[in-house]
Amino acid sequence: MDSPEGASIRSEQKYRKFLKSLIRKQPRDLLLVIGTGVSAAVAPGIPALCSWRSCIEAVLGAAEQLEVLHPGDVAEFRKKVAKERDLLVVAHDLIRKMSPRTGDTKPNFFQDCLMEVFDNLEQHIQNPVVLQSILRLMERGTMVLTTNYDNLLEIFGQQQGKPMESLDLKDKDKVLQWARGHVKYGVLHIHGLYTDPCGMVLDPSGYKDVTQDPEVMEVLQNLYRTKSFLFLGCGETLRDQIFQALFLYTVKNKVDLEHYMLVLKENEDHFFKLQADMLLHGIKVVSYGDCFQQFPEYVQDLTAQICKQRSPDADRVDSTTLLGTSCVDCAKRKLGESGTDSPKRIKESDMPTLE
Repeated sequence: MDSPEGASIRSEQKYRKFLKSLIRKQPRDLLLVIGTGVSAAVAPGIPALCSWRSCIEAVLGAAEQLEVLHPGDVAEFRKKVAKERDLLVVAHDLIRKMSPRTGDTKPNFFQDCLMEVFDNLEQHIQNPVVLQSILRLMERGTMVLTTNYDNLLEIFGQQQGKPMESLDLKDKDKVLQWARGHVKYGVLHIHGLYTDPCGMVLDPSGYKDVTQDPEVMEVLQNLYRTKSFLFLGCGETLRDQIFQALFLYTVKNKVDLEHYMLVLKENEDHFFKLQADMLLHGIKVVSYGDCFQQFPEYVQDLTAQICKQRSPDADRVDSTTLLGTSCVDCAKRKLGESGTDSPKRIKESDMPTLE
């Protein structure tokens, strides 16, 4: 039986309004960006999945137990975790400290610590509602990338009989296939996966082969221009160096884009300021509620709204019908106004990237 609190949450969300510009998107027009909030909702029993701060603290604890980091360094990093605002910088420094002095990421002790922290992930899936929603969208063509090291989505998907595939930026051919929509159940880990030391990088310089490859960068940035990104459980993602390098630095005219971010509304002033700031980057910030427990049910209800939209293919009308003729004429009129055979992109102007 549901607790009064759980029933209250569901009752509130049942009558919550959703942005029509979002729920009228076709699943294939969306690209989900999964952050730590998704993992925290799915496996609350693993503190390392809750946030970057929790992950770093857990890694430091594992490093201490495994004796792979000097006690003095452990103490110093704990001070940084407590004081430093940009935890991605701390995580990057920690990886460097636990890697060869040559700067290579393989071999490194960071991976061993993550494997210790994420041991037996499949046994810790307690609330798969968000994962079920994500899979439902993937079935209909939604693409997925994540900043997370864990593979909870792939584990759960495989349990449901889906041919899940974990990808990282080191495999150019796979990345191109994924970006072109040819890997239906592929999950792109832009920081890599904890089980593969070759792909674990936080510094964009570690992906210079990718960022300096015009073909790969064009395909990836085209996604940001043509898909609507939906950020789920993301806090630091837009300040993430790799995400910026892949999607933000060279994608201009961001104000003409339409992306979405679900966030917790703890403070109204902060929330509405964030809304205004993110609109400058083409991102609509939406509140899923004022407590984290509302997140899974909100994602589930949002997914249901998106998936019940009919595909345009189902509504196609033969051009000989009145409606069909009208639509064709409308299209011709628009093309005539532009004086071209295909619609032009609005002239791009430089926009500032997120700091």
